[in-house]
Amino acid sequence: MQVSVLVFGVLKDWLGAEQSSVELPEGATVAQLLARLSEGRAAEALRGIAVSVNAEYAQRDQMLKDGDEVGLLPPVSGGADGVALTRERIDAEKLVAAAKSGADGAVVVFDGIVRDNSRGRQTLYLEYEGYEELALRQMRSLASEAISRFGVRDAQIVHRLGRLEIGETSVLIVVASAHRAQAFEACRWLIDTLKKTVPIWKKEIFVDGAVWAAGEPFPEGMAVDGARAAGDA
Repeated sequence: MQVSVLVFGVLKDWLGAEQSSVELPEGATVAQLLARLSEGRAAEALRGIAVSVNAEYAQRDQMLKDGDEVGLLPPVSGGADGVALTRERIDAEKLVAAAKSGADGAVVVFDGIVRDNSRGRQTLYLEYEGYEELALRQMRSLASEAISRFGVRDAQIVHRLGRLEIGETSVLIVVASAHRAQAFEACRWLIDTLKKTVPIWKKEIFVDGAVWAAGEPFPEGMAVDGARAAGDA
């Protein structure tokens, strides 16, 4: 059987092509696919990654089928219903104003902005890429969970992709609620969880080179740890 493999972020530098087709025996698992991909390469490249199968997060023992689309996702650095990915400049003021309702006592905003330096190096611009189908699905899930978990009225998430200049908004989170405490809690939870679980990656372009930003580790139970899976297969 054959499966399609998509790679993102820094994995493109380590593993090569963005998309490839891999032939596997019938009944092969995610772990066996990772073992095949690590042949002739350092297994360290697959450490701490997550894996998706047909735009759903998967574990190492999941069995694959002919025609499956497998995504290899390094730790993340990155629509409808208040959730969107866009390559256009985010108009934060307009979106915040539109989020307000007469029932709200508070609107809390996280506005992530591209700064001109990182780790002592001068930044020229950033490039964001994402596994768009899975990213949107995960962002919608987070917005819905924030509403139910914290009792807020609305939660909106907009994330940029592509090239971003200094001073532009990379991610905007807007939480509207009758009470400020819940709005603050929900907004903080959303950005912290988004940074760990939504498959969007950031490349920093400096005056003296470029590097993929190190992502935060996936939450326990989500990471496959491809290096171990490849060694155990």
